[in-house]
Amino acid sequence: MTWTQAVNPLGNLGLSALVDALPIIFLFCALAVWRMKGHIAGIITLLFAIALAVGVHGMPVNMVLLTTLYGVLTGLFPIGWIVITAVFLYNLTVKTGQFEIIKDSIAAITEDRRLQALLIAFCFGAFIEGAAGFGTPVAITAAMLAGLGFNPLYAAGICLIANTAPVAFGGIGIPIITAGTVTGIDAMAISQMAGRQLPFLSVFLPFWLVLIMAGLRGAVEVLPAILVCGISFAVTQWLTSNYMTPMLPDIMSSLVSIIALVILLRVWKPARVWRFADEPPATLKVRKHPAGVVLKAWSPFIILTILISDWGMKPVKALLDKATVKIVFTGLDKAIIAGGKPMSVVYNFNWLSAGGTAILIAAIISAVILRISAGQFLEVFAKTLKDLRFALLTIAAVLGFAFVANWSGMTPTLGKAFTVTGAAFPFMASFLGWLGVVITGSDTSSNALFGKMQQITAEGLGINPVLTVATNSSGGVAGKMISLQNLAVGAGATGLAGRESDLFRFCVWHSIFFASLIGVIALLQAYVFPWMIPPLVAAGKAAATPQTVSQGVNILVGTAVLILILGAAVYRQRDAQPQER
Repeated sequence: MTWTQAVNPLGNLGLSALVDALPIIFLFCALAVWRMKGHIAGIITLLFAIALAVGVHGMPVNMVLLTTLYGVLTGLFPIGWIVITAVFLYNLTVKTGQFEIIKDSIAAITEDRRLQALLIAFCFGAFIEGAAGFGTPVAITAAMLAGLGFNPLYAAGICLIANTAPVAFGGIGIPIITAGTVTGIDAMAISQMAGRQLPFLSVFLPFWLVLIMAGLRGAVEVLPAILVCGISFAVTQWLTSNYMTPMLPDIMSSLVSIIALVILLRVWKPARVWRFADEPPATLKVRKHPAGVVLKAWSPFIILTILISDWGMKPVKALLDKATVKIVFTGLDKAIIAGGKPMSVVYNFNWLSAGGTAILIAAIISAVILRISAGQFLEVFAKTLKDLRFALLTIAAVLGFAFVANWSGMTPTLGKAFTVTGAAFPFMASFLGWLGVVITGSDTSSNALFGKMQQITAEGLGINPVLTVATNSSGGVAGKMISLQNLAVGAGATGLAGRESDLFRFCVWHSIFFASLIGVIALLQAYVFPWMIPPLVAAGKAAATPQTVSQGVNILVGTAVLILILGAAVYRQRDAQPQER
């Protein structure tokens, strides 16, 4: 039996779009107004979408249920698998005390508050975003800055604003991978496009952070540090996102930026050490550690970087993909007619080539280096699963909703309605992503909600959908700082619980400004610099990436990271014995 996807089921595009938008409106109200837990809101939204798919779009019940199952499975693997393993690796470093050494190695570099903000809020925050994501960066970096003596409001606000440029590639590339999953566009093509938008923000952001803290004069005084920090981050972000994999930009960019800034501070210092006039006393005890100890603490993430690089190479991936188990969804495969063509529905369980598997192997190797017992290893893994159970449920529900909306015709209906924005849609694409993150607190969820809509609207307007899908993710990063979840995390980490509204006022205009900036960049790329948009590539096919360059970069990175991290560890730690400051 076949069923033809119903677009504009009510015969009036405006009315059909309004009805199909109800689950999204409900999700917004559930999270922003009623403060409902994310997994509960996600499950109800999924049930709402199922009801509309059956009752309004006429999708057969068995097809809706199979579609939901497909979406849930996709949410759990490969997306949830990457989340679990990434957070697990991070938790191992915390459990063994290695992450405290990593924090010390960053916090002990300079006394200047402006440079501390660049190192901790921007660089180190991006590193944590790349390694773990999901609110962890703001919690850790805001607490660190407050502990070093920052004004609590500035500590939280600066870290919230800094947690923008890395978000699209956070959690080992989860937002980009999700966008590729729900749209059928190759994730590497989306990565390339985002990597041609966000570096502009990455160059600008360090200057903006210091300007907020210390004014124009204070920013000019540390302009060399700002330029080195921003340019090194942006160049590495562009290189890794375009020629490697969407799983590495944050980790590589942050490491390169930290090292570049550390090297600069070895030969240059600002004319004065800047501090807040009314800052509280420092409470964070910062220890200096020998270089070998620091290198050991960083080793799990060095291993992670090398393995992810290897997993992204075509020959390696092709070999690992041979272990993929293909599950044909009988009753759904070739049964849905969309755009006049039957849809192929095959679930690829690529257990060996999945990025999460590379991260798990990195965790196993790290456990050997850090001398973690099998019992402790399993204990941390079990705790990670327990801590993430609701986050995984939310991801599964949101992906279930996304596929039901996409395949029933709800998303195509909304996309068709958005064509009324005409030539301005690339700018609107940024604010759609922004809205999705403000609602859900997650760039991943925003891409799941609006990725397909961005694709369909762009196709209806004759715009390359790679641009608008990537812009959904790039614009979404600006909404992170004012999402309720992140505001609560920032307030809680700095002793400002109950003052989330103060943080909202601190960040809101920066959020709107950044979303507008990404929107303008998308407009220029759509109509003035279209050569910046990579070609549309279907999922499962190689994006237009020079393989020889990619392999060369991977090999170079594997060697360079080891050398550079060792150099950073030695700097200011080389003659030090463990002591408190």
